[in-house]
Amino acid sequence: MAGTQIPGLLNLPQLLAADQQTGKSPKSCIFVFQYGGLSQLDSWDPKPNAPSDLRGPFKPIATATPGFQVGELMPNLAAISNKYCVIRSMSHRVPVHNVANEMLLAGSSTPRKDSPSLGSIITRLQPAHETMPSYVWLQKFGGGAAPAESAWLSGGFLGTSCSPLLIGERHSDNPANPGFRPTPFASDPDLTTSRLEARRLLLQNTTSDASSTAPDPAGARLQQLQNRAFTLLQSNAAASAFHVDAEPDQVRDRYGRHPFGQNLLLARRLIEAGVRLVSVVAWMGLAPNDRFVSVETWDMHGNAGISIFDNGWNGLGWALPRADAAMATLLEDLDERGLLDSTLVVMAGEFGRTPRISRGASAIGRDHWPNCYSAMLAGAGIPGGTVYGASDETAAYVRDRPVSPEDFGATILAAMGIDPRTRLSPDGFTLPASEGQPIFSL
Repeated sequence: MAGTQIPGLLNLPQLLAADQQTGKSPKSCIFVFQYGGLSQLDSWDPKPNAPSDLRGPFKPIATATPGFQVGELMPNLAAISNKYCVIRSMSHRVPVHNVANEMLLAGSSTPRKDSPSLGSIITRLQPAHETMPSYVWLQKFGGGAAPAESAWLSGGFLGTSCSPLLIGERHSDNPANPGFRPTPFASDPDLTTSRLEARRLLLQNTTSDASSTAPDPAGARLQQLQNRAFTLLQSNAAASAFHVDAEPDQVRDRYGRHPFGQNLLLARRLIEAGVRLVSVVAWMGLAPNDRFVSVETWDMHGNAGISIFDNGWNGLGWALPRADAAMATLLEDLDERGLLDSTLVVMAGEFGRTPRISRGASAIGRDHWPNCYSAMLAGAGIPGGTVYGASDETAAYVRDRPVSPEDFGATILAAMGIDPRTRLSPDGFTLPASEGQPIFSL
């Protein structure tokens, strides 16, 4: 694909010229949702020459890649720009949180009610070993802006076997809190392995007797899922992977002692233990004297009484430096452990923010803007130091190489070694895994 590029950078089709992974071990993925929509102008796509009422107070800084700048609140990611690529031309037309999130999850501009998420598709095609969950979700979406639970918790038409294991029903359920124990593995201490096995056999015998007169595919599938659940409950590897407190203090400090930092550390532990996909909602926690409103950290209208440029929970001054440090630590940690080449790391929101700063009664902010925004990809064989696509002079519209939700989803699947054309619909042939085109040639 032709197009402009920053001097000294590779073209993304070259950058993503990964092989088809035929016969190779499947890859893993950590997908970070910047729930609410990060401002592209204050992060990945600064516009220093724009008028002051558009560009905001934060100045751009140089990265380790010549010609590539990011916002000044991201010094840690700037220093390791060789490890990731940025797409500056994400685009769609829906400025509504819940719908746009469903689009992002499904990789589709018009998702069906039963469309599986990309995570469920990956789970179906690249399941983990039976002693580990395939798909884990850290921190539940919340508030009226959340997508329908059917879009991310049900598995869609692929069924509940492809749905994620949810950790973090409430905003306080995260490993930044002392005494955190993931609910699925917090069973009664009196429930020994032998008692659990006895219960499994009793359930199996009961269901076998009830269905002995005729074969029942649905019943057989249910029994298979029940056996998988019992296997997970009895797996020491699965339970121990959730124990973030086993990490050295200096590692936990490096990620940051806030919900997002500790959830990212947990995501790394889960990937290292064999989980195929971990989704993380980038809930950054509360600043001092804040009260909890929602986990929509990046929805920075100023509607929480906090300016988009302030240091409260709903302000860039609080959220972006913490996200910067935690994400840079994750990429470095994965690299140091030899996991980055086999782990795709994605960070994106459902849309961006308006170039023009809005001025409300109590605080200033930026409103919803799906026409042009940014996302980050790293790992899984993707060489870094690259910017794909370009926005116009105010980051309002795509100037070069737009990337739709379909194309973004197809790119993620392809980077995972999955052919987006794989047929997955209920009848087995009508719908492909993705209707988009990867932004590189397979």
